[in-house]
Amino acid sequence: MIVLPAIDIKNGQCVRLQQGVKDAETVYFKDPVEVAKRFQDQGAEYLHMVDLDGAFEGKPKNLKTIESIVEALDIPIELGGGIRNLEIAEMYMDIGVSRIIIGTQAIKDFAFIEKLINLYDDAICVSIDAKDGMVCTEGWVESSDMEALELATKLEKIGLSTLVYTDISKDGMMTGPNFEMLRVLNAHLQMDIIASGGIASTAHLDRLAAMDLYGAITGKAIYEGTIDLAAYLKGASSC
Repeated sequence: MIVLPAIDIKNGQCVRLQQGVKDAETVYFKDPVEVAKRFQDQGAEYLHMVDLDGAFEGKPKNLKTIESIVEALDIPIELGGGIRNLEIAEMYMDIGVSRIIIGTQAIKDFAFIEKLINLYDDAICVSIDAKDGMVCTEGWVESSDMEALELATKLEKIGLSTLVYTDISKDGMMTGPNFEMLRVLNAHLQMDIIASGGIASTAHLDRLAAMDLYGAITGKAIYEGTIDLAAYLKGASSC
């Protein structure tokens, strides 16, 4: 299982939100580029990034910072937040982002997702962000009337190969991810599943790895020191 350290960018800084609430933020570092380089040095195979301002405003807001991170790293980067049209998707692919993550538009415009998959194949990922089992959109502000598994199944049918699942009620709470829903998704889908939200310990990572998930995203736990990224990755590589 790949462990993807997370960098959430807001106003050019590295922050974490609690349960996706825009104003419930903690600023951890002023310079996300240095954080990204540190993660790479610690052995990360893949970096997960979100333009939080972009997610809330529906358009890229931290492009220069993202470009700087892409230029500074040798490992692949996946990026989400505010990718609502083909032009934005193309722009990120052109600057070297390895995988783009679509959230809101996945439920609002299936034709858009199909077009992206046809153009970029497995470089496209969809993030299903759910609360009480129902998909949320617009930076987690709006609830939809679609269940997570229903949306995931539809996405698989049009060729999606990678899915991020976040339980919003768990995000930033350090109480563990939604293991039950992740197990359901992994059992019903053939695509790669990446767990997100609430991962706070190496025990959580070990349990997810035992479920044979493709990946797990963790941010706050690394910043708070409850997961030693370098030590965990070194241990995993020696197994």
